Amino acid sequence: MDRYQEALAASKVTENDAEVAAEVKKIVDEAGKYASPEVYQFLFSSIDLTTLSTEDSVKSVSEFTQRVNDFDNDFPQYRNVAAICVYSNFAEVVKTNLDVPGVDIAVVAGCFPSSQTFTAVKIADAALAVEAGANEVDIVFNLGMFRDGNYEDLCDEMIEIKHTIKDAKMKVILESGALKTAEKIKKASILSLYSEADFLKTSTGKIYPGASLDAAYVMCKCIKEYYDLTGRKVGFKASGGVRTTEDALHYYAIVKEVLGDEWLTHDLFRIGASSLANSLLSSMEGKETKFF
Repeated sequence: MDRYQEALAASKVTENDAEVAAEVKKIVDEAGKYASPEVYQFLFSSIDLTTLSTEDSVKSVSEFTQRVNDFDNDFPQYRNVAAICVYSNFAEVVKTNLDVPGVDIAVVAGCFPSSQTFTAVKIADAALAVEAGANEVDIVFNLGMFRDGNYEDLCDEMIEIKHTIKDAKMKVILESGALKTAEKIKKASILSLYSEADFLKTSTGKIYPGASLDAAYVMCKCIKEYYDLTGRKVGFKASGGVRTTEDALHYYAIVKEVLGDEWLTHDLFRIGASSLANSLLSSMEGKETKFF
């Protein structure tokens, strides 16, 4: 039995979908107690503001970045978003146009959203993006290798990418909407954690259903178990269909209840979104506000 099989066998995280749903319902039913201007502001500043359109261009990404610059001037009372997330080939565009401090440059890389190409291409893509200015790289978990039980090659690929990008954060997108069950989401989480992931991320938001609260719960339980065993903190990112303040608050509640306040920082909690920014800003302002 190799170390991945050993980690999977040793895990005590539940694989029972009904049990997960019941625990999530308890948390969500009480999530309203966390609603406050301070929490809304934290959630806003945890956003990876994302544009991943087939029609993205140098001009459109430059304008997208400029809105983040403008936010600092128009709303100086609030902390800006955590990062701008774009396709890997636009990392340099964001770096060139981003004027405000404290906003990271995130990219999707490695043949997003399918993860179907040569490992060497994925490594080169991630490396080029970091060289161009990215300090966060979101890659997609290889579902084909996972389905075949080819865990060694799957994990070796993730480790190679992480070693290539070095200090840049590696967010592994599990595509939880394809995995579907607690059992598979748990396995994918554990394999990614033991492959040096800096974040576990729910979804691409492109092909399969996006983030779900049940998936988030299982992923956070795996992160907690891994931390208890190793002492290494890995972040959590919800992405794909998180559009409203209420949606964001539910993910906040799961992270708080499962992982605790230590994970409620911008280094360990993110939400990948576009329309969510205006929803949260409206909640912060107390009136409908469309800025992004």
